[in-house]
Amino acid sequence: MGLRMAGNERGNSRRRMLKMKGGTFFRKMVLVMLAGLLLMSIAGAAAETADDDVIVEIILDETAETEETPDNPAREAFINDIISLGEELYHKAGGKLQRAHYKGDIYVCKNFTVYLFRQTRDKYRMAEYPDTQLKIPDNMPEKQCRPYYYGYCWKDVPAKDGNPFYEAAQFLYDTSLSAEENRELALAFMRQVKRGDYFQMTAKYSHGTGAHSAIMISDYDPETNTVHWMDSNMAGKKINGIRYGMVQFDAEESIEWWVDAFCMKKRGATLYRLRDDIIFAD
Repeated sequence: MGLRMAGNERGNSRRRMLKMKGGTFFRKMVLVMLAGLLLMSIAGAAAETADDDVIVEIILDETAETEETPDNPAREAFINDIISLGEELYHKAGGKLQRAHYKGDIYVCKNFTVYLFRQTRDKYRMAEYPDTQLKIPDNMPEKQCRPYYYGYCWKDVPAKDGNPFYEAAQFLYDTSLSAEENRELALAFMRQVKRGDYFQMTAKYSHGTGAHSAIMISDYDPETNTVHWMDSNMAGKKINGIRYGMVQFDAEESIEWWVDAFCMKKRGATLYRLRDDIIFAD
């Protein structure tokens, strides 16, 4: 019994020594591991901070680029050329009526807008079709406009054939709706006017009845509720049986004035806008 106790005592003593040695080793290992984890945490935090910095820089750069990137310069130049030439012809006319009677007269309303386009188009192309000369569509033939009156839209010419415009908005009087509902839709249509838009309508108003073409020279202004445009032969008169028209530039009217002209049965209007991929010709 005593021997066993003595043996047990010696075994316990050995185990205590091993425990002490093992505990010291364990504590050292724990300290080493903790130190390693601490270093890894510091490195990870540094890496995370670095990554965060990169992400923030990218976001800021993207935001700055979005805010500072101007509109397509070629498209803007094309619009500027068209408007500048319209202003030049306006000053050249000097407030005097211009002949707008024969097929080739550039002061007929549609002829005027087409002339401005054709005189300025050669410097520009579409990026998608860089080898194709730009073309402006004719008005849709009368039979194809039915049941609406002639003059509210153009022929549907695809871009591959040179048409650089797309239909930005259109209003056609809907007989299934009330007059007030149609008017609200027509007003909403006019609020979409942008600088450089080609405007086409069939109307009945103080200046006459039928088709008319114009070019908008500024965005719709919500503060004044107006649009500014240029055109020819909206107003005019016949002299000795020959039609003469007035050239207008920076004309201004409320959108209600326009709506009164085309918001009626069998009439309507369309806004045509230059595509975004206008480029300078080589």
